[in-house]
Amino acid sequence: MQKRFSPASWRTATGMLFLFCSVAIPASAHVAVQELDKLSKTDAATLYLVLGFQHILPLGLDHIFFVMSLFLLSPKLKPIVLQSTAFTLAHSVTLCLAAYQVINPPSRIIEPLIAVSILYVAIENIYSPRLKTSRLGIVFAFGLIHGLGFAGALANMGLPKNAYFLSLIMFNIGVELGQLTIILAAYFLLAKWFAHKKWYRERIVVPLSFLIAVVAAIWTIQRIFFV
Repeated sequence: MQKRFSPASWRTATGMLFLFCSVAIPASAHVAVQELDKLSKTDAATLYLVLGFQHILPLGLDHIFFVMSLFLLSPKLKPIVLQSTAFTLAHSVTLCLAAYQVINPPSRIIEPLIAVSILYVAIENIYSPRLKTSRLGIVFAFGLIHGLGFAGALANMGLPKNAYFLSLIMFNIGVELGQLTIILAAYFLLAKWFAHKKWYRERIVVPLSFLIAVVAAIWTIQRIFFV
């Protein structure tokens, strides 16, 4: 006799299909919000962990540039992990507040400010020869702004009502994992081999920061006048 799928099996299969689609399809083309409510809490948690990671790698070029700018000035792991943690704590606060509609600033303001934050950090890398203690506070402040950008992306995806807070937390964890991936990749591909060289700042930090600053300046102009 042919076996029928149980309701639990259907939910698992639906969750796996939805998870596959979330990886294979860009964030702007996710399944309708009402489909999210059919997911189990486990599937929703896995899905939003993946979505958070995806929002950094490969979709979040502006956030990648921001994290790389943080990394360049001080390529040691401890300072950059501290900055990444401060950034995550800050964007978690504003993301949660926006998700629960406590605050709702317009994207036409937030998106240019995100570009300006990248521009600021990149320029600071060029003119500051060493990491200042004030950088941690600046990163936290910019994290508050980036969190509102994450909230805009998350609003387009939607959140399942039956796992709203859990999905929100998992999205944040996915974002942090994406950031840590960038940091570790930059460390093992770049800093581990070259950071001790006398020419590291002149040939790597300053040129890369300059390129990031140019791109961030273009983004700022585009987001203010053309979006």
